Amino acid sequence: MEVSVAQLDRLQADYKSAVEEWIKAIREEEALASCEHSVAEIDKWEDAGFIEEAARNKAKAAKNLYEDALREKFFDF
Repeated sequence: MEVSVAQLDRLQADYKSAVEEWIKAIREEEALASCEHSVAEIDKWEDAGFIEEAARNKAKAAKNLYEDALREKFFDF
């Protein structure tokens, strides 16, 4: 099946968007690491770590889809 430029553009945009979400999650987690030393703040920081991990997984999945489409377009596999 031929991969269209429009498909590649969409997959690339999806990947870039997912990476931006991941960057935002990293920055939010980092900001929480610089807060007060309390149990409530530690809980927020820990939760932010789970959110960052989910964002990372989303970005990696989007990257894989984009890379697969590029391989199909240029190398037919």
